[in-house]
Amino acid sequence: MQGNTVISVENVFKSFGGNVLFEGLNFKLNPRERVGIVGRNGHGKTTLFKLIAGEEETDKGSITIPKNYRIAYAKQQLVFTENSILGEGKKALPLNEQNHEWKVEKILVGLGFALKDLHRHPDEFSGGFQVRLNLAKALVSAPDLLLLDEPTNYLDITSIRWLENFLKTWPNELMLISHDRAFMDSVVTHIVGIYRKKARKIAGTTEKYYAWIVQDQEVYEKTRINDEKRRKEVQIFINRFRAKARLANLVKSRIKTLEKTESKQKIKKEKHLEFFFKVLPFKGKYMLQAENISFAYRPNDFIIKNFSFSIMAGERICIVGPNGRGKTTLLKILSGAISPDSGRITRHTEVKSGVFEQTNVENLNPNYTVEEEILASSPHIDRQTARNICGAMMFGGDDALKKTSVLSGGEKSRVMLGKLLASPVNLLLLDEPTNHLDMESNDALLMALNNFGGAIVMVTHNEMFLHALADRLVVFKDNGIDLFDGSYARFLDKVGWDNIVDSNPSPKRTVSGQDVGLKKNRRSLRREKSRLIFERSQAIKVIKQDIEKVEAKIESSESLLEKYNMEAIEASKQGNGDRIARLSKKIRNLQSDIGSLYNDLEALLNRLDNKESDFDRLIDACE
Repeated sequence: MQGNTVISVENVFKSFGGNVLFEGLNFKLNPRERVGIVGRNGHGKTTLFKLIAGEEETDKGSITIPKNYRIAYAKQQLVFTENSILGEGKKALPLNEQNHEWKVEKILVGLGFALKDLHRHPDEFSGGFQVRLNLAKALVSAPDLLLLDEPTNYLDITSIRWLENFLKTWPNELMLISHDRAFMDSVVTHIVGIYRKKARKIAGTTEKYYAWIVQDQEVYEKTRINDEKRRKEVQIFINRFRAKARLANLVKSRIKTLEKTESKQKIKKEKHLEFFFKVLPFKGKYMLQAENISFAYRPNDFIIKNFSFSIMAGERICIVGPNGRGKTTLLKILSGAISPDSGRITRHTEVKSGVFEQTNVENLNPNYTVEEEILASSPHIDRQTARNICGAMMFGGDDALKKTSVLSGGEKSRVMLGKLLASPVNLLLLDEPTNHLDMESNDALLMALNNFGGAIVMVTHNEMFLHALADRLVVFKDNGIDLFDGSYARFLDKVGWDNIVDSNPSPKRTVSGQDVGLKKNRRSLRREKSRLIFERSQAIKVIKQDIEKVEAKIESSESLLEKYNMEAIEASKQGNGDRIARLSKKIRNLQSDIGSLYNDLEALLNRLDNKESDFDRLIDACE
């Protein structure tokens, strides 16, 4: 390896059957880089992780990894051997930290587990929470390189924000695959794009990478056209003068030139989702009204209680909050899939809704082809229209004849979206439609929703969609539901997530026989509280010292700026042009330095607030 390179991927080739993924893949991972891996679904992102983790072998080429370099790969496979999630998490601690169970608790709670649940068996949790446990094990193992493949799947918005802050301060190397562009951009330092079976690495965000893609394609196409034009000119020369003896050497030279010139292939156009939802006109004001609705899965254990709100024509309402609070249940009630235990839902007679639910993916007929599923979604659709929808959902040609049983999660999600295109609607009810779609497909979905003329009610944890769409929010909290009248940016400014959910629930609860482990754990919680208070004072002390240093530099620089300004005034009175020019340059440089210092000060103050807030939440959890 050269320089500070940690991992070197050199001239890697990989294919499965007839599907070539990589043709000479090259890039390097350097110390402390956090790298986002982007590329279309099926272009080899997960395969690259498996190659680095040693779970797959290259066909050709090499991946060089230092000896004793530890890699943690958070995968979707769920295999647990311990009797509690705390025990399962502790199993991943480094050997020299086996007694540091507080680290496991901190990460589990950050990912949405309640302290009272830490001693429950992993099998008691849903698949989504089991995936979170796998993620927690990877984070707690303190590896040199962390490989995260779609870590935000199954996380609610508070857990996503916690993970985002955790990864921003990750001290070692990180490689991340995510369909959530805003999440990736907030975390990574570099992007590696898998593009035309090769890798391109740039410093910066996905926006910078995709801007490079557009520019690269333009340059490539211009070069290809010019090369093709030159080849034709050379060929015309050869054909015209081949029989001329006097020009034989010149013709041979041109033939050799032609043979050496590589013919560039025209860029194969990538398939992209390109679609729009058909809108059914609606002339009324209110589409749907919910009055004092309540719902409980168990007697008197209400997840929705006495809730009222209305949906107006053309509105965009986003339903947000932690998992397990009732967001999907509310959407099911609005769609008519289930009825409230009490209260009333009033729908306008002209409302025609289209529904996307995660659970509906399981209802796809495994014996149907993609085309047959689209045809079955509406009695009024003909085969040609169904084929057109298949094409819009990237199931062109024979792909439309694939059985749904062989499709991936992302492909099934596209089929479900395609079914919504079969009939005009004026109300879309969507439950986390971005899950399992790649980044480009999410961009296309956002554009289609922006262009939809009807109303939208959507459950989502994707903050890019929340910022782009929400007119109002239905916010599920620990103790009920709130309506917020305004955009997501306004919600963050006026309310924020810290006031909605306690991400570290207190263990002060009645302890059953199953939770007896918590009683035994109180002594360690008191020790943990003392340790956190000490760590808080040390961490805050360092930041405050840095703040004082920057403030002193600002004060000194502003005094010097005042001195230069006075000297410039004096030089102006004297008409001393040379001195004025020198002082003006000094003043400009000093003003720039002061501006940078104020930026540094603002960053330090924000860091101080975040650090205090993080420690306060952890200390509160030990009460």
